[in-house]
Amino acid sequence: MRIGDVARQAGVSTKAIRRYEALGLIRPRRLANGYRAFSEHDVRAVRELRTLRELGIPAGRTRPFLDCLASGAETADDCPSSMAEYRTAIDGLTARIEELTALRERLADRLETAAYRNSCASRPARADAVPAAIAAPPPGGAGHVRGRRVPAIDLPATSGGSVALDGLGAGRSVLYVYPLTGRPDVDLPAGWDSIPGARGCTAEACGFRDHHRDLLAAGATAVYGVSSQDTAYQREVVERLRLPFAMLSDPGLRLAAVLGLPTFEAGGDRLYSRLTLIVRDGLIEHVFHPVDEPGAHAGQVLEWMKATA
Repeated sequence: MRIGDVARQAGVSTKAIRRYEALGLIRPRRLANGYRAFSEHDVRAVRELRTLRELGIPAGRTRPFLDCLASGAETADDCPSSMAEYRTAIDGLTARIEELTALRERLADRLETAAYRNSCASRPARADAVPAAIAAPPPGGAGHVRGRRVPAIDLPATSGGSVALDGLGAGRSVLYVYPLTGRPDVDLPAGWDSIPGARGCTAEACGFRDHHRDLLAAGATAVYGVSSQDTAYQREVVERLRLPFAMLSDPGLRLAAVLGLPTFEAGGDRLYSRLTLIVRDGLIEHVFHPVDEPGAHAGQVLEWMKATA
């Protein structure tokens, strides 16, 4: 069939089809006279590209869906790689929503400041303002572990097998302990956003991912995330966020029991409070707690390591 036929059947313009061809997303046959010859598979691919564009997934990130169709799948999102791309798109939207929400807050604050700058009336409290007590985790609660020996506990790892905490070896290891990483298909515990210090696990994981090479260059021999979630749950996060390090599972909170680490309850489960342990030669050299800005925490750890090298 000709390009006009494909455009009508797929509901797109011929210009869009030419662009998809230029990007290598579709590859029609060339006839002896130079004309393109499109197939039913090309129509399916163009329809999928149109749908993905409407969902906000750009053409440059549609290859997993087209490869899935080419493999013979019934639909373009039957393959794990396609679902992974959905999750990536959702994570991007979530981050964008958070950015826009923060920007809206700043604009609303500036508007009220401007409106009351020359007024004798007092500025009213914002109805949607977040109480200060919710913005940050409570102070204290983990400093007592500094200088203690890491207990002989083996924790299952997403990389396979288990990691012996007392066998981390010479040099510095970074253990960032977090409460619970959310995922697109699982609801967070009720009231999660109002629990001091609970939010920000995904941002924290991404921070340690982005600074992983820098941390190793600064002297870290290993970086691990530790939570009470099971290994299967953690493995999904490692794959979705493309983490270059392993997560360790401690569903029984054994590390907390031995060291007296702070925890809290949410949704009927006992979870770790957010903190980071720097282990050096078997001893806990330093502890970061509380962690007020999860997204920036990896950078904080990196700067500390550089300053104390």
